[in-house]
Amino acid sequence: MGPQEAWEQFVRMADLPDEDIDLARAGFLIAAMEYPELDLDHQFGQLDSLAEGVAGRLDASRDPLFCVNTLSEYLFDELGFQGNLDDYYDPRNSFLNEVLQRRLGIPITLSLVCIEVGKRLDIPLLGVSMPGHFLLRHQGEENLYIDPFNKGILLSEEECAQRLQQVTQANVPWDPSYLAPVSNRDFVARILRNLKNIYLQRQDHDHAIMTIDRLIVLQPEATLERRDRGIVRYNLGHHEESLEDLTIYLDSDPEGGNVGDVERLVRHLRDLLDD
Repeated sequence: MGPQEAWEQFVRMADLPDEDIDLARAGFLIAAMEYPELDLDHQFGQLDSLAEGVAGRLDASRDPLFCVNTLSEYLFDELGFQGNLDDYYDPRNSFLNEVLQRRLGIPITLSLVCIEVGKRLDIPLLGVSMPGHFLLRHQGEENLYIDPFNKGILLSEEECAQRLQQVTQANVPWDPSYLAPVSNRDFVARILRNLKNIYLQRQDHDHAIMTIDRLIVLQPEATLERRDRGIVRYNLGHHEESLEDLTIYLDSDPEGGNVGDVERLVRHLRDLLDD
């Protein structure tokens, strides 16, 4: 798969209704930004193989607790999938192919592995975008949450609240809405935003642009992405494209963040382009 084909497939996927967005395919198409020759059939085969490893251990009861425990024990205890504590901000933690190969990831990509393996076994898992720490829950059990970053341990709502206090150093008050399932579109967007922030911190402007391009296609209403892409384009010297993005941002979100700074940059760009 070449870069153009990966981009075109991502655009087509982004145009689908939320329920038709395939999270694994989205994850691999994101990875294709970095690995343009990625073999998707091979990657899907790896997920199928993981599911085959769990299938023989399940019984006919389909008890949610038993199913989740069996899945977690196989992936985390036996195969060694784990959170990358040593290098959390390594971009490879956000690429599904790398997570499958290295068995290292961040909460959302480890959650993605669980969801996709579970889907192949009729174990329905939902992503939960708790602030600072992505979790999972079983669709049939409202008080059964899974923490893939910490070896797939099971948590109650009370324990989730305690985990939030640890992650945020008690700066975020608890709200039960934090445990609401996320849409497929928001799930994919969160992976992309993690990557975008890593690339911006590294001043890797080219990869940042590619990532923001996908965010804008996925969530056209996310005006902050227009602002951020405009700033990156300015840093790359793409002044006309930068002006276009920043003007759209100001027109669509006149009360948004950093409006004064953006207005000054727009005036500067117009002066540059008028010379």
